[in-house]
Amino acid sequence: MIVCVCRRVSDREIARHAHAGMSFDEIQFELGVATQCGRCESCARDVVAQCSASGAVALIQNATQPIQLANNILESKAWPSSAFCSAA
Repeated sequence: MIVCVCRRVSDREIARHAHAGMSFDEIQFELGVATQCGRCESCARDVVAQCSASGAVALIQNATQPIQLANNILESKAWPSSAFCSAA
């Protein structure tokens, strides 16, 4: 789903950067998300927060046993529906 229409940035792109350990500010600088009209900022921050939260859980689980990562962000049961992000 496209989160930032102005810069054409998807939730998958944001999630990929967040899973790589980047903060919202770093992602904003790298991708340009929420730098024009700003209407996407809350949704983009939510995506980063969800990825950061699930990343912390993965690290804890990974310390005791290996986990299988989803191939697609939509396959992850930890990822809530993105429908709330489109209501701006």
